[in-house]
Amino acid sequence: MPTDIDHRLIGIAAALGIGLLIGIERERRKGTGPTRGAAGLRTFTLASLLGALAMLLGGGMTLAVLAGVIGVLAVVSYRRSTDDDPGLTTEVALVLTFMLGALALHDARLATGIGVLVAIMLAARNRLHRLVVRIMSAQELHDALLLAAAALVILPLTPDRAVDPWQAINPRNLWTLAVLMMAINGCGYIALRTAGPALGLPFAGFASGFVSSTATIAAMGAQAKRTPALRGGAVSGAVLSSLATVLYLTMLLAATSIDVLQRMALPLLGAGIAAAAYGTMIALRNASTLTDHAVPRGRAFNPRVAILFALTIGGMLLLSAVLTDALGQVGLGMAAGLAGLADAHSAAAAVASMHSAGKITAAQAVLPVLTGFTTNAASKIAAAAIAGDRSFVWQVAPGIVLSVGAAWAGALAGGGL
Repeated sequence: MPTDIDHRLIGIAAALGIGLLIGIERERRKGTGPTRGAAGLRTFTLASLLGALAMLLGGGMTLAVLAGVIGVLAVVSYRRSTDDDPGLTTEVALVLTFMLGALALHDARLATGIGVLVAIMLAARNRLHRLVVRIMSAQELHDALLLAAAALVILPLTPDRAVDPWQAINPRNLWTLAVLMMAINGCGYIALRTAGPALGLPFAGFASGFVSSTATIAAMGAQAKRTPALRGGAVSGAVLSSLATVLYLTMLLAATSIDVLQRMALPLLGAGIAAAAYGTMIALRNASTLTDHAVPRGRAFNPRVAILFALTIGGMLLLSAVLTDALGQVGLGMAAGLAGLADAHSAAAAVASMHSAGKITAAQAVLPVLTGFTTNAASKIAAAAIAGDRSFVWQVAPGIVLSVGAAWAGALAGGGL
């Protein structure tokens, strides 16, 4: 019995807090005088408590009847204020607050969490309106909706089982990686747009590195070749894009296999520190030559690239499984090295997925991951040589080599090899 009483008290207290929190925000919006809104602090607090009491009295029919009453009151409130404010936000929030009060008796933590999110959304009305209408372009809004659909609609419907004879390809795991790539690329794009051009090429290179470090290095090389005065910033941005590669790799391993991530912790830490230190040194040494550039509007991410990334990982998984089945660890290393020429992330994610499927141990995954990381570094240096001038290559290559060397040194020091 004491436990039941505590549960009820906690639920009622949570309902009270939810009503007060949302009610305070609505009180500031309702205005004053004859045209003020119908619902404020007291109304929302009472509605939340009413929902809690409805559940306390048995729920079911009582909750349904009272919900209908709250709905009727919301309709009356809307008809009263429709000339001054045609929006339905307050009325919907009132019904939602009632339901949250009822939920608080069942799950207080979930109800309060949703209540806080509702209050934040209501309070951020002006900022959200400005973001959607004035700041975001139509293409950016389209990308945001596309990411939401990929994560919230497609992902739950994707089969969560292996679909090949080697038990290597799991569609849900592959689509999760595609969604993760879109999300990371979107975050990098938002950071670049939010910070603006003032941080110059180093930050632009770092942010773009989440999309493709190799492509970023090629773009920075072209920039340095076109405008030699910006070579220092371009070199810094190119090297810091390799730091983005390390961070991206860390997140992919965290999402795919924590055991492999733990084995790769020291190599990744060494590679990241080396890339960050070298890139920062170049940026500071050439700070006076950095020039701001306008950040053009564009796509937050390219869904085709994300899907191609997932397909590449799928192909890598299948190739790795076949080669490993035929040649053992030698075949896995060969597959990782070939995949790394195009993308270090797909090689690492595929190897980590094989560990998650129980095909290899975490220790056996270290060498293939490092092999893919190394061959990818060779691709970056080649991109720098093709797109940039000789001076750019000679400044970028040491940073990439240092990062790869630090990764191998970390693996040897940690006993991973």
